[in-house]
Amino acid sequence: MDISALQKARYSYKPKLPASLSLPVNEIAVKLGEPTEAIADGDALKAFFNRTYGKPIATFVKGANDSITRKLTVGVILSGGQAPGGHNVIAGLYDGLKKGNAASRLLGLLGGPSGLIDNKSVEITGPMMDIYRNTGGFDMIGSGRTKIETPEQFAASLENAKKLGLDAVVIIGGDDSNTNAALLAEYFLDRGSGIQVIGCPKTIDGDLKNEHIEISFGFDTAVKTYSELIGNIERDANSAKKYWHFIKLMGRSASHIALECALQTQPNITLVSEEVEAKKLSLGQVVDQICDAVVKRADNKENFGVVLVPEGLVEFIPEMKKLIEELNDIMAENEKDFSGLKNFSEQSDWLVTQLSDPSAYLFRSLPEEIAKELLMDRDPHGNVQVSRIETEKLLMNMAESKLEDLKKEGKYKGTFSTQDHFFGYEGRCAFPSNFDADYCYSLGFSAFVLIASGLTGYISSIKNLVAPADKWIAGGVPLTMMMNMEHRHGAQKPVIKKALVELDSKPFKAFAAERDTWAVKTSFVFPGAVQYYGPPEVCDQPTITLKLEKS
Repeated sequence: MDISALQKARYSYKPKLPASLSLPVNEIAVKLGEPTEAIADGDALKAFFNRTYGKPIATFVKGANDSITRKLTVGVILSGGQAPGGHNVIAGLYDGLKKGNAASRLLGLLGGPSGLIDNKSVEITGPMMDIYRNTGGFDMIGSGRTKIETPEQFAASLENAKKLGLDAVVIIGGDDSNTNAALLAEYFLDRGSGIQVIGCPKTIDGDLKNEHIEISFGFDTAVKTYSELIGNIERDANSAKKYWHFIKLMGRSASHIALECALQTQPNITLVSEEVEAKKLSLGQVVDQICDAVVKRADNKENFGVVLVPEGLVEFIPEMKKLIEELNDIMAENEKDFSGLKNFSEQSDWLVTQLSDPSAYLFRSLPEEIAKELLMDRDPHGNVQVSRIETEKLLMNMAESKLEDLKKEGKYKGTFSTQDHFFGYEGRCAFPSNFDADYCYSLGFSAFVLIASGLTGYISSIKNLVAPADKWIAGGVPLTMMMNMEHRHGAQKPVIKKALVELDSKPFKAFAAERDTWAVKTSFVFPGAVQYYGPPEVCDQPTITLKLEKS
């Protein structure tokens, strides 16, 4: 295949490892701590995880480990959306297996979890692995969003794992995928199988983190990629001095991406979904905040600026959340009646008779294109696909209308020309930053050590990430330790708890201390492109969020 000059150069990059993983492989031992408890709902979780609940935290230390050289066959799954560094997790796992025993084999399960359910795999060889080292994407074996959740799927997974001769399965994914890993580990043990299951923390959204998982892989590269683009737009805005840019960023459940990009680029306005929900701000109040900054900047003859909007914002605005919930219920319960309506006008007229008065008023007040998106774009369960709602355009149009009113009242004398953007897929498959390349390789190698040491129901963990890589602390965390019970699809289910932006955290406080200044005074920062070669302060730095959290 044709490759770029950068891809060719990145093949030669040697990821850095923690000191404990740089030892001769037979000198990497596992130190186990005390039994652990889940973050909540321990008694209920024990019922689901009778065999795996309460396992101790594992840390790697220097010592004898005779089992680490045994011959192993391991299957690896890429689950969910892409994140930079996934190929390096596989590379770390592959290299660990081969260092342990040259006869060990790594099988890539194709297309995500369905590769295990449907028994579709490919053996990963040295030449195949070398093509993908330090590269972005999940194209080596593909990914998928299939969940292993029905009795038939669990049974097929075990049957096929046995057919393939697997000693272990590594699931690389986010919170839902690693919840799946925990359930699969329990199922295998409950059926008398010794097949181990290990997870790895992946998501660019940054919402799979806790005391022991300091960051999910891919977040570092994604936010640096988005920040480059935001910085470019800020520079353009400051050059042309005539546009307000509204930029929607990925992050449906949490605003970690928006917050980190704000810390890196210092835009005029950054909306944080968790704050909007905590303060119970209405859609109108959110628009008022934007207009307040626009008016103040216009008074300074600066009719331009940049606004960052988290993808999932509408679900955090109480009145919008209520509207979406009502629409989901009404359209699910009256699917036949709704599908018989001929056009949007008929749909809209019918819906306002079904909605509560506050929701009907809000629905009528929305721009027509946004209202259509609430009705047309639905997932297989009949729910609104929030990621497809053009929230940036909604805010832009409502701000424009509000500013026209202020102009009539003599309270605004500026001009308001706008541009809208959505940065999403641009960040998911970039060449991993040095940080992510190192971190992912370490996660993969750590997963090998966990497997070779006979552990199951763990997620690979690398801590102390603000230090140089040789000071990182490698090990594993029991998946049940990260879980609680949540109401999902009409029942209480065990899930890994999503980490939202905490308003009392150091990163948010650092942002909040400066945002009023950034709103009025042009304070843009231009991070530039992700750098792979040069001094560590340019190439190897973790995110600002991580540094603040660990300060």
